[in-house]
Amino acid sequence: MADDLFGAALEERLARKGPLAARMRPGSLEDIVGQRHLLGPGRPLRCLIEADRLSSIILWGPPGTGKTTLAHVIAAATRKAFVPLSAVSAGVKDVRETIDKAQRRLAEHDQGTILFLDEVHRFNKAQQDALLPAVESGILILVGATTENPFFEVNAPLLSRSTLFRLEPLAPEDVEVLLRRALAAESATAEDEAVAHLAEVVDGDARAALTTLEVALAIAGAGPVRLEHVEQARSSKVLRYGEDEHYDVVSAFIKSIRGSDPDAAVYWLARMLEAGEDARFIARRLVILASEDIGLADSMSLVVADAAARAVEFVGLPEAQLNLAHATLHLALAPKSNRSASALWKAQADVRERPGGRVPPHLRSAHPWQKRVTREGAGYLYPHDDPRGWVPQEYLPEDLGRPTYYEPSAHGEEAARAEWLRSRSSGHDVT
Repeated sequence: MADDLFGAALEERLARKGPLAARMRPGSLEDIVGQRHLLGPGRPLRCLIEADRLSSIILWGPPGTGKTTLAHVIAAATRKAFVPLSAVSAGVKDVRETIDKAQRRLAEHDQGTILFLDEVHRFNKAQQDALLPAVESGILILVGATTENPFFEVNAPLLSRSTLFRLEPLAPEDVEVLLRRALAAESATAEDEAVAHLAEVVDGDARAALTTLEVALAIAGAGPVRLEHVEQARSSKVLRYGEDEHYDVVSAFIKSIRGSDPDAAVYWLARMLEAGEDARFIARRLVILASEDIGLADSMSLVVADAAARAVEFVGLPEAQLNLAHATLHLALAPKSNRSASALWKAQADVRERPGGRVPPHLRSAHPWQKRVTREGAGYLYPHDDPRGWVPQEYLPEDLGRPTYYEPSAHGEEAARAEWLRSRSSGHDVT
């Protein structure tokens, strides 16, 4: 009873004193603004919620588009037990406890359970795998919310058992509806110009709009909110890009380095750092690029990228920004070649599409007795015994033929490797 009284008192105080965005959260489908492609009359998500027949879903969209609001509406509409968890703070133990309670609830009371998992992309593979059996069997209905592309961040088995619903940024007219509702709730007024401007500049993020309005109301005091109040409230907001733009910015960063444009590369690096991008993520991308797009044209690029990644762990931010800039510029200015990557891709295609040939007898690992009796391993020529440092002999399965996977480019150090291969092949005699 004491816990119930405490919870009720806390909820009542939050309703009066919480952030404006939280206080203005819609409580029913009719109150939700935007997302008509999902929540309009006869649309799929609305039908599932109203019929209380929701199956596992992933709600994917930029910040402030209503993912958490939808979860609250589902909680109010369903006859099932509704259990909210945040992937930021929950772990495998919490998931297992939720599954155990859901099993008992279903067995003892014939009541299903909906698990709302906010920030589902924060769960690692092991945590997501712990959910899979319960979702697959129907013990849990998962409602996951994420700002990041689920095809990158959610395990494929979990994603395949869920319906993906994409939430879009709100249109300016929808944001304006929310702002006017908030002004009425606060018994405040604002000039039309201020409301229209705020609705335009928040990029469809309802939470950002209401948070900015709350600051503007404080600045305006007892008077109406004017355009200058909105501008002052917005000026305190640091540069950021939405999670949904995350991959676009990273793509621009990678393509600028690949295109050997150092100025563009360092600009996108600065933009990511200012937006609070994870420095380890940037470092990992540089390490991958060093082999995928530069490779043997400049083998030091992988060393430099790896050193920058280690510096991020050893030095940390903000100083490690200098190491990331060093690596970014080195990679942008390095000669480019994707031949080592394409060699792997060609070989992998052959491995997948053609039957695996037997290892040639002279390359097999064999005990001396095997060599004497079966001749396995016999006939191998030791390259170090030849003054050239190599000997012509076959290293591929006989039925594979003689495919060429690695074709060096004429860029950087790879040009010398190409010349060495040409001179070697001129005297190649397979034995």
